[in-house]
Amino acid sequence: MSDKVKIQVKKNGSVRVTGTVDFVDAEGNVIETKTDFSLCRCGASKEKPFCDGSHRDAGFVAD
Repeated sequence: MSDKVKIQVKKNGSVRVTGTVDFVDAEGNVIETKTDFSLCRCGASKEKPFCDGSHRDAGFVAD
């Protein structure tokens, strides 16, 4: 994993991750590697921890 990862908090939306990221379990094992994705921060996604756009219908507004 040598790509520089960019994390952007979208206004009233998800956290956008650009680059390649390893998802690691509690024991340190890589369970999945993903590139360019969005993480949910509203709690309404059916695909948690990933964003499925549910924040729009939920009316999510960040503080």
